[in-house]
Amino acid sequence: MLLTPYRETLALPKIPSLLVVATLARIPIAAAAVVLTLHVVTDLGRGYGAAGLVGAAATIGGSIGAPVMGRLIDRRGLRPVLVLTTVAEVIYWLVAQSLPYWALLPVAVLGGFLALPAFSVARQSIAALTPESHRLPAFALDSITTEMSFMAGPALGVLIATSAGPRVAMLALAGGIFLSGLGLWLLNPPTRAAHEKPVSSGERVPRRSWLSARFVAILAVTMAATLVLSGTDVAVVAVLRESGEVHWTGAVLSMWAFFSLLGGFAYGTIRRGLPALALFTPMALLTIPVGLGGDHWWLLAVLLIPAGALCAPTITASSDAISRMIPAAARGEAMGLHNSALTVGVALGGPLAGLAIDTKGAAWGFVAVGAVGVLVALLVLPAELRRHRAPSQLPPADALPPADALPPADAPAPADGPPPAGVPAPADVLPSAEVSLAADAPRPALAEVPLAAAFPVGEGKSPHAGESSRP
Repeated sequence: MLLTPYRETLALPKIPSLLVVATLARIPIAAAAVVLTLHVVTDLGRGYGAAGLVGAAATIGGSIGAPVMGRLIDRRGLRPVLVLTTVAEVIYWLVAQSLPYWALLPVAVLGGFLALPAFSVARQSIAALTPESHRLPAFALDSITTEMSFMAGPALGVLIATSAGPRVAMLALAGGIFLSGLGLWLLNPPTRAAHEKPVSSGERVPRRSWLSARFVAILAVTMAATLVLSGTDVAVVAVLRESGEVHWTGAVLSMWAFFSLLGGFAYGTIRRGLPALALFTPMALLTIPVGLGGDHWWLLAVLLIPAGALCAPTITASSDAISRMIPAAARGEAMGLHNSALTVGVALGGPLAGLAIDTKGAAWGFVAVGAVGVLVALLVLPAELRRHRAPSQLPPADALPPADALPPADAPAPADGPPPAGVPAPADVLPSAEVSLAADAPRPALAEVPLAAAFPVGEGKSPHAGESSRP
């Protein structure tokens, strides 16, 4: 029973092949940051601060480019964008390894802007390929495979860079990106569901119709989640180094990733998902005290379990929420913005934790990123509460006609034409079927609204035809 949601999801057409190709495509992307850092430090003879600037330049380009590429997918389709980004990124890695530092900075911005959109394309395709009943386990599988890519990518990049040199590793990345883009191009996963209008229809959705306060709140939670994650990475290294157990760093980080995998797997088996905010808030709170276990590596690993187990579920919940609330014609741009939020959070978390570590001590890295996460959760809480407290769109009870103004229930049905004086038209008696009810909105009592008066039998209308339906 536990594996049933995953078995049913993997039985859907194209889902297994999409997950495999997306996982392999993400490996070179995950290795890019560490390879670029080693290139700047080793080949160009610069410090880690200079390497961080190059990484920040690529991050800025990527955060701007992801929604732009997503919008192009919405307008032009997937394959033209894959050709553009694959060719551009291959050229970037081929050229970047021979550039001086001053030229590498602006080129890194351009390379980030035209990066292969493997992450957002996978999520957009999952939303198109899965019905809503299977979307949660599908996004959970996507989070799990993403974790696998980030476990394999940096390790493989470091291995090539330390054995053959960073420049060779950059050339290897060019080859990996080419194969990734080619694999996605051949697979050509759909970005619209079968029942949705295709890209060729030219459908346009105004941005103001979906760029709501709740959507921005989900992006803020997503950004804060990866801020906490990347800051925790830095804080773990600092705490273990301070306690003289830095050689356990790999083991602790691997266990932390494993906790996230387990949490994501468990979350994908539940019947109904939770709001991303409900998962992220305890994750941020439970990150704050992790530094208390800094004297022993195993205690640090144990304290990471609760927060780590909520990592993948938080990202899964945010992807699932966006896929449900965004119309298909804008899904590429929305998933691009989601990917930008992930990227910006990663870029901010490390420096924030590092600043706290340098000024207060190693354990304060966890406190800093966890506290910022809690602050973001408090800031977006009103948007979540407004969603749950949305007022009913039904007219108030006192707006309904009084009972004595209506004919008795056994009165004969009127003939076609305007209703007699004093008798309201059917549209005045019951709300239109087009009106959407809030989840907890009360319905008017049937005794107060005689159905026989509202629906002439002679027209063959069902007594329930005028009732509103719950969303």
